[in-house]
Amino acid sequence: MNNHITLYEAIGGGATVRRMVEAFYPHVQAHPLLGPLFPADITPVMEKQYLFLSQFFGGPSLYSDQYGHPMMRGRHLPFPITVERAEAWLSCMDQALQDIGMSEELREIVLHRLSGPAHHFVNTPDEE
Repeated sequence: MNNHITLYEAIGGGATVRRMVEAFYPHVQAHPLLGPLFPADITPVMEKQYLFLSQFFGGPSLYSDQYGHPMMRGRHLPFPITVERAEAWLSCMDQALQDIGMSEELREIVLHRLSGPAHHFVNTPDEE
């Protein structure tokens, strides 16, 4: 990947982020470990995810402009996030990236970029 462009630009900008989010949430909702953590009306969650990922990947600061500093760890504290759930979340994202036809090279970069935060949000031990 060219070092002079952002990941946001490399993946195709807002249109690709939107497609990622739309492909991602059906996998999340269907996942037995993740689905129960989300509300029945997933639309507001999807919109916030779109705003956040756009900004997180180096695009416009859509999330901060609307909601202030992301403080994502704090926003996730009310939910029991285990290592197993973090891995499930990343697996759902990988499937979504495959669904939209993202190249393997870009998928690996995106998943690597998301794996840090996914594991940073872990706040509950895995059940034995």
